[in-house]
Amino acid sequence: MSYLLDTNVCSAHIRRPGGVAHRFVQHSGRLWMPTIVLGELYAGAYLLDVPDRILLGIDELRKDVELLGFDEACAEEFGKVRGWLHRRGIQGNPVDLMIAAVALVHDLTLVTHNTRHFQNIPNLRLEDWLTP
Repeated sequence: MSYLLDTNVCSAHIRRPGGVAHRFVQHSGRLWMPTIVLGELYAGAYLLDVPDRILLGIDELRKDVELLGFDEACAEEFGKVRGWLHRRGIQGNPVDLMIAAVALVHDLTLVTHNTRHFQNIPNLRLEDWLTP
């Protein structure tokens, strides 16, 4: 099984590399990060007066994961998921839905600590590596 990492898991790994390091080693070569998450990590770094430590952490993280872009197939899947949720009266954060779309298109399990943000998305496999 291969995994798509959400922002909170990547951020936790940057802040405390030892916290989920065993998972990164265990699943080496099967870890993916959407470019959307990379953007969120950069945004978080540049909110700081001195982003150097976080930027270094992002560089280190990039050695352990492969990037996946948000392409046309992901855009269509995003539309399907958002429409499906809307018809059922369920609101979803568009960025979270974009990340979910990447996972669905590439048949990856989404690793997130915010499982409740994604729990209503059909066929999306979820794991939480931050809950003990």
